Amino acid sequence: MTNIFTRLKDTFVADINQLIDQKEEQHPMTHLNQYIRKCEDEVKKLKGLIEKQYQIQREYKKEWQKASQMADKRSQQVALAEAHDRADLKEEAQADVETYQARATQLKEMYEKTTTQIADIELKYETMQHQLKNLYVKRLDLRGRENLARVHRGINQVLNPEQLERSQVTFNDVEAYIERLEHKVYHDHRLHTLDARFAELEKNDSISH
Repeated sequence: MTNIFTRLKDTFVADINQLIDQKEEQHPMTHLNQYIRKCEDEVKKLKGLIEKQYQIQREYKKEWQKASQMADKRSQQVALAEAHDRADLKEEAQADVETYQARATQLKEMYEKTTTQIADIELKYETMQHQLKNLYVKRLDLRGRENLARVHRGINQVLNPEQLERSQVTFNDVEAYIERLEHKVYHDHRLHTLDARFAELEKNDSISH
C-alpha cells in the first residue's frame, strides 16, 4: 500500500510544464489529457483498494468480537465447572479462555492498526483528489489561454497592415466591378428606354401616314 502511494504521489507531483512547453504542432493539451486520464485511473484503483481495506478492518473487528465472546463464555464455564468440582472441564475451559483471549488481543491490535492505516490513507487519498482537481483547474486555465491566444492571433491577422493593404486591393477590385456592372445596367436601361421611345414615335408616324 505504501509503495502504491509513493508511486501515485510521484505521478501527481511530476513536472507537467514540460508537456505544456512542447511545440504547438504536437499539441501538448493532448498529452495533458492523457496524463490526467492516467491519474484518474490511479485514483479509481486506489479507491477500490481503500474499500477493500475497510472490508478487512470489518473482518478484524468481527473476529475480535467473536474471540472475546468465546473467552467470556469459557470464563463462565470455568466458574461453572469449579462450582461442580469438575477439574477436567475447568482445565479445558481455562485453556480455551487463554487461547481466545490471546486471539482477541491479537485481533484487537490488528483492528486498531488497520484503523490508523485507513485514517492515514484516507488523508492521502483526499490530498490526491485535491491534486487531481488542481489539474482540472490548470487544464481549464490552459484551454482558456489557448483559446484567447487563437483569438488574438486571428485579430492580429485581420489588423495586420499588410493584410489590410491586401484587403483594400480586394475591396477596390470589387468596387470597380460593381461600378462597371451598375454602369452597364444603367446604359442598357437607357438604350432600352430610348429605343422604346423611338419605336413609339415611329409607330405614331406610320399611323398618321
